[in-house]
Amino acid sequence: MSAETNLGQGSDLKKRVIYLLLILAVYRVGVHIPTPGVDTEALQQFFARFAGTLLGLFDMFSGRALSQFSIFAMGIMPYISASIIIELLTVVWPHLNRLKKEGGQDGRRKLTQYSRYLTVGLSLFQGFMLAVGLERMSIDGASSVVISPGVGFRLMTMVTLSAGTCFIMWLGEQITERGIGNGISIIIFAGIVEGLPSAIGGIIGDLAADEQSVLRMAFLAAGVILIVAGVVFCERAQRRIPVQYAQRMVGRRMMGGRSTHLPLKLNPAGVIPPIFASSLIMFPATLGQFVDLPFLNNLTMRDNWLYNLIYVALIIFFCYFYTGVQFNPTDVAENMKKHGGFVPGIRPGQRTAEYIDRVLTRITLWGALYVSVICLLPSFVSRYFQVNFSFGGTALLIVVGVALDTISQLQSYVLNQHYDGLMKKGMTGMGRVSSRRRF
Repeated sequence: MSAETNLGQGSDLKKRVIYLLLILAVYRVGVHIPTPGVDTEALQQFFARFAGTLLGLFDMFSGRALSQFSIFAMGIMPYISASIIIELLTVVWPHLNRLKKEGGQDGRRKLTQYSRYLTVGLSLFQGFMLAVGLERMSIDGASSVVISPGVGFRLMTMVTLSAGTCFIMWLGEQITERGIGNGISIIIFAGIVEGLPSAIGGIIGDLAADEQSVLRMAFLAAGVILIVAGVVFCERAQRRIPVQYAQRMVGRRMMGGRSTHLPLKLNPAGVIPPIFASSLIMFPATLGQFVDLPFLNNLTMRDNWLYNLIYVALIIFFCYFYTGVQFNPTDVAENMKKHGGFVPGIRPGQRTAEYIDRVLTRITLWGALYVSVICLLPSFVSRYFQVNFSFGGTALLIVVGVALDTISQLQSYVLNQHYDGLMKKGMTGMGRVSSRRRF
């Protein structure tokens, strides 16, 4: 009986994991379906020249779909850009602000619908820009990337890429609802991890051809291991604010009188700031790749100081912005006050909210600086080790962050199922005892 009970308890989790794997398999199949009218071999030669630029980073986020110009070439980035715009508009537009704060589940559903509509518009625009840019591409000034340029190719590309982005958006929502973890983050995670074996294979090939020294690669491997350990440590780091609950009489029982803490993570926003920053900076950089403007062209070079400056500024901004959206110190202080909780030495209410906000502001600054340092590592690695090590920085932070978050959700899901099983078993035992007493 116990074996059957355990199997029944884990069946729902197994279904979710299997569903997640099936969705990822569908996504990986779509990455290899090419968009008609493009010479993929010529396009891959073009992307080989820009492996270390922002265009190569965009290709990595799309799971190498852009270099193959598949139906998923734009990836999930238009949806992320649309979500950023909607989040920013909720701050300045009263109607959207009311939907978010007072609309409840219906309000959030409405905001999600607005994000979808905006995603379609952005996808059509970016698809048109990509089609125009592809028509201007040529390899060595001779062979063209587009087989039959013209209005028909542009319309077909716009519709195909927009449909692909909308389908990826739907896949991400299905993972969130029926699978495990955040669907959008897991799709980006899958696209990044897909390129890891080829990156490692390239390094091994360089070692076999004596193009890189073994000692230098050993230092690189040790550095990567230390960076991963540092990312795991910082993602788990917390600032614990002590909270004391006073004793109070509830009916005939004395409740409270316990000590606990309020955990504030070093990086409360997680992997969202680098994803948002990359998505925003990719938009003008994509224009700069196809339009001859010096300012925009500088944004495509990851070794350029202007790109690094804007990228770090966007990361810091989104660290504070996303933390402010997700965590409200005033609400936390009011909830603590209602339940008789207080921070030792701090007056409950507004003073507690100000104290929590001050602590959160300080640790968010350190968290933003830590994320910025990790995201700038690829350019330094490429410069000092002469290795095109694209799997680093932003990709490393996303992979480790999403993996830790998914593992945490799996553990909490297993604990909840185990707890529900114990409760059901306990209720069954109580029912048996009561039935015996009746007889």
